[in-house]
Amino acid sequence: MTSDASGRLPEAFLTPGGSSFMDFLAGHAPDLLPGRRSLGQGDLSSEVPHGTTIVAATFPGGVIMAGDRRATMGNIIAQRDIEKVFPADEYSAVAFAGSAGFGIEMVRLFQVELEHYEKLEGATLSLDGKANRLSALIRGNLPMAMQGLTVVPLFAGYDPDIKGGRIFSYDPTGGRYEETHFYSVGSGSLFARGALKKLYREDLSETDCATVAIQSLIDAADDDSATGGPDMLRRIFPVIGVVTVDGYRRLPEDEVAALVDAAWAQRHERPDGPAAASLT
Repeated sequence: MTSDASGRLPEAFLTPGGSSFMDFLAGHAPDLLPGRRSLGQGDLSSEVPHGTTIVAATFPGGVIMAGDRRATMGNIIAQRDIEKVFPADEYSAVAFAGSAGFGIEMVRLFQVELEHYEKLEGATLSLDGKANRLSALIRGNLPMAMQGLTVVPLFAGYDPDIKGGRIFSYDPTGGRYEETHFYSVGSGSLFARGALKKLYREDLSETDCATVAIQSLIDAADDDSATGGPDMLRRIFPVIGVVTVDGYRRLPEDEVAALVDAAWAQRHERPDGPAAASLT
């Protein structure tokens, strides 16, 4: 980014056209966009850290998003305390599974994209509009995905039209799909979704919904070596974000610790986790 002789930025930088930060970036620094870098040939998936399992579930008036803390590199644990759940803006949350570096970069670009739109337009995007913007970002990362550097986000937020939470999943090509009640992505998602199916109810309180998310991550870690369960020795616990009419907030560490301790105590009595509610 260069300035003229007077030290002022070029006019294009001060009055970018359109409401998309990605369009502006594509016109002035396209090499900073996902998918625009040349990384050579071959599959790089085993050479970079990968984030694993994230889950989301709705409750009356909002939505919970939670992620385990493990990043793997092949058969190695690359990091034990990575964070995969972030606020996208005031009323939405985004998390990722896949290549950690590109996932974090995509989240940051998405945050800037939403902030850029709000500053230019003086209003926030609708939840559907935010979900569509993230879809375009993922599509831009397709060349990286073809080299094994796949990023698969999960997006959720509060929708004032329905006065509740909504969840959106994606595929590596940018396909967008709205999910009902709960969803999970990542290497342990199959086991996490099984736990969510067993424990989820539409009338869960916020605290109970967070507990269900924790139980699903414990189940995922029980059967998927790439998913990290609560680390009781180091006291490293899942990141849990909550989005309601009051906006996004991250559950404090002490609240998450209390929920994990309670869930862990249950596991001493029933290692496979709590039973589903009776059908009678």
